[in-house]
Parts: sequence; structure tokens; C-alpha cells
Amino acid sequence: MNITINQVLQSYIDPLTASEYAALERSLLAEGCRDALVLWNDVLIDGHNRYAICRQHGIEFKTIQNTSFTSLDDVMLWMIDNHLARRSVSDFQRGVLALRKKEIVAARSPAPVSAQDAPDGENAPKPAMSTREEVAKAARLSSNQISQIEKIQKAASPELVEAVRSGTISINAAATVASLPPEEQVAAVAGGKKLLRQAAKEIREQRAATRTPREPKVHVSQDTPETGNEPWAENAAQAPSETERLRGEIASLKQKVAQLQAENVELNQRIAALIDAS
Repeated sequence: MNITINQVLQSYIDPLTASEYAALERSLLAEGCRDALVLWNDVLIDGHNRYAICRQHGIEFKTIQNTSFTSLDDVMLWMIDNHLARRSVSDFQRGVLALRKKEIVAARSPAPVSAQDAPDGENAPKPAMSTREEVAKAARLSSNQISQIEKIQKAASPELVEAVRSGTISINAAATVASLPPEEQVAAVAGGKKLLRQAAKEIREQRAATRTPREPKVHVSQDTPETGNEPWAENAAQAPSETERLRGEIASLKQKVAQLQAENVELNQRIAALIDAS
């Protein structure tokens, strides 16, 4: 029997850890391959790890055809939904799969209907999986995590992607480290989990230090002209010290920000030193 492995479809499968693969191998050697492999024509769509182990050890296996698909996109969506339903799939991989599902669904959806072209009294239908919230729901993640995964996909080096895929670094930390230049990402990954976490921490501290505090705003109504007899006017006249106190606090905060910004250079040097030390 000729079985074809489609590399795109296989990439949707979260790789087993060494211990998980060994456990599956022991089970197949002891009990045989009890569950049939699923094919679409000659393409394997479910059972890739079992197929590899069975071929390696000459273990017999059965196959079944799923004839409900009309295109490769149908197969992809079926595989994605299957893996999204499995608890063993990592958060990062679920996010990647849900974003891929969004792309497939968007490509298959008809062109959106504008509000003016929609029938009277009807709202223009919104395509499925068109919002980050819908993608997050499909992946069982938060919208913020989906945003971080999108950033990783766009900016992370292949080494950093592999680190988050394998669980060496969290999604949050990987999205932070992805803001570094590619060569620094690679060096951080080479330094291992401790260096990756330290790099992410240093970057967060830099960002916090450079945030400018917001000045409090005093709201004055524009609806009527001021007469000087308003209830708040008397209070304001009696308490100028409070205004001065706020101004003093703002000045102090600005001075602190300036000091922290001056320390950014030192923080950058520390990150570079950590990378060099690795």
C-alpha cells in the first residue's frame, strides 16, 4: 500500500516528547496497532506517529478512508479541529492552529457584503473567525495570547519559535524576546531557559521605565460661562496647596522617569553581557 505523507498536514501535529514517543512505541510493540490509520485517498491524515513506529518495527496496521472531503482545505480544517480538541496539544500550537484555521476560512469565504448592498433591514453577515476573540475562543486561549502568538509568528527567529514550541519559554516571554534583533534572539535561545527568562525580564523593565506618567486632568464644564460663584470655585480658591502638591508630584515623577531612562543604557549593557556570557 502506498501511503503519502503531506508535509503541510504533518506540520499541524504537535511533536511528541521523547517520553511520549517511547510510551507509544512500547504500547504498539506490546498490543499492536489497534486503531486504524485514516487516509484521504493515499494521503495520511491521522496516525502519523503510529505509522512511523509501525514501519520501523514491522507492525501490521489497518487503514480506513475518509471520503467526506472534497479538497485539501477540508482535510486541513478536519485535522485542525481534531487537534484543537485534544488536551495534549500545547497552548502555543493551539493558537497557531486556530490562526491557520482563520486563514483557511477567510480564503474560502465569499467577499464581504457592504452595509449598503445588504437587503433592507438586514445587517451584512460577518465572516466566521474574523475577530481575534473568535480565534481565541477556538484555541481556548485569551485574546492577548493570540496577539502574542501573532507577534511571535511575525518577528521571532526560527530558534525562538522552536523554544516556545518545545515549552522552553512561555508564550508571553517569547513575544517579549521577539522584540530583540534576530541575532540577539538566537544568542538568548542558545543560552537556555535561564537566559531567555532574564532577557524577557530586562526588556519588560526597560519598557516600564520608559513609560511617561499621565498628568491628571482638571475638567471644567464648557456648557456655561464661569461666574466665580460656582461651588467648586470657592473650594479651588481655598485649596491652592492641593494643586501645588499635584504639580510637585508630577515634577518628581518626571525626574524619576528621566533617571530611569538614563538607566536604560545600563540595562541594555546587562542584556548584552548576559548574551556574551552564554
